[in-house]
Amino acid sequence: MTTHYDTIIIGAGPAGYVCAIRCAQLGLKTACIDSWLDDNKQPVLGGTCLNAGCIPSKALLRSSEHFDTLKGPGLHPGITLTGLDLDLDAVQADKHRIISELTGGIASLFKANGIEWIAGHATLHPERQVHVRHHGSKKEDKLSADHVVIATGSRPIDIPAARLDGNLIVDSEGALSFDSVPERLGIIGAGVIGLEMGSVWSRFGSEVTLLEAQDVFLPPVDRDVAAIALAEFRKQNLDIRLGTRVMKSTVQEKTVTVVIKQGDEEHELEFDKLVVAVGRRPCSDEFVAPEVELALEQGGCIHVDENWETSVPGVYAIGDVILGPMLAHKGSAEGIAVAEILAGQQGEVNYDSIPGVIYTDPELAWTGKSEQELRNADIPFRCGRFPFAASGRARAMGKTSGMVKMLVHQDSDEILGVHIVGENASELIAEAVLAMEYKATSEDLAMTIHAHPTLSEALHEAALAVNGEAIHIANRPCPK
Repeated sequence: MTTHYDTIIIGAGPAGYVCAIRCAQLGLKTACIDSWLDDNKQPVLGGTCLNAGCIPSKALLRSSEHFDTLKGPGLHPGITLTGLDLDLDAVQADKHRIISELTGGIASLFKANGIEWIAGHATLHPERQVHVRHHGSKKEDKLSADHVVIATGSRPIDIPAARLDGNLIVDSEGALSFDSVPERLGIIGAGVIGLEMGSVWSRFGSEVTLLEAQDVFLPPVDRDVAAIALAEFRKQNLDIRLGTRVMKSTVQEKTVTVVIKQGDEEHELEFDKLVVAVGRRPCSDEFVAPEVELALEQGGCIHVDENWETSVPGVYAIGDVILGPMLAHKGSAEGIAVAEILAGQQGEVNYDSIPGVIYTDPELAWTGKSEQELRNADIPFRCGRFPFAASGRARAMGKTSGMVKMLVHQDSDEILGVHIVGENASELIAEAVLAMEYKATSEDLAMTIHAHPTLSEALHEAALAVNGEAIHIANRPCPK
């Protein structure tokens, strides 16, 4: 007997579980299938983000930031501290507590919304039939639906030059679970994941080297912001080597030897742990029966149309498994949009103002176009900048690194991009996203009263600076 649903969602990460909840809110009989097992081999919701990505990494970043602040010289004028110790087991336990609370929260939301959670491996068959093989069993349940939504996410990319062994050479997920602080940590890739993991273990005491094949640091990020960030990271003893290719790696008894190439020269480096953080690839090849002809894009992404429908009628795809930035909030927005389309409503996602964030110290956050993108597209623009060094709140916090940079159309004054490097950039960027969503101008933000003293005043001053009207800096035009 086949159980029928209005909607079946394959995958319970930020794209899938959000889609499931919105479908249920709109009155659709919904099932959500996911194969994730926790460290105790128990089914959990939340996908990579909650279990081995966004959330555990932020928990470790918070713990490591506290530790680094407390052990650093000059903790705070008038405050000294002695006898500081690191209990990494307790840190990891706290991380697991946070994960458990959040994944359990999703399970409660599923129950409250009447969503059927099915733990197991799903396979999509023709005519929107879905077979589910349960963990530790050969038994399959047969389901069907009017609509199927694929939200299977992504997995870390592995490379031939550094084959994972799960011990000395690990991926980004393994880097979250070290049981001791490696003395020498190598990271292949100086992107978002590499920088965040490097920050965690550097603060805990590792000597961290990041090996980046590209000559340009953080290519998607505005050059001015990236330059400030690179200088700050190097002050923190993150050894970031650009234009460095990893040729091969050899696992010894307790160390890893890595051969790198810089220009025409090869060198050997030795690490106690090596993390491969060169990006992620979509999980689009392990849940579809051979007879289902699902069209794929470059890199294995599932092809979708403007309504996120795949080449198979009635089958949709969202999140990391389709083209676009692999961001949890992008997947969640797509999940809501698809749910509303399936319920007969209109669903939209504005891809022009999706924020990106790197949770380092200082944080980086951006939305919209960078200066180099505007120049490459021959779009006329003006810009305004404001450094956090001129912010009273940043001074009081002792967090003066970085700036806000605003880019607007030369003629209309519409905000085209905002780029921040500095304290709480991840929170400040939301104002810029909202402004761009409503096609606001720099004048709109300049006329908006911001509380004093706050970090958000830097965004206000950057808007004023677009027209040379910033109050707390000497106004100068942006370099050409």
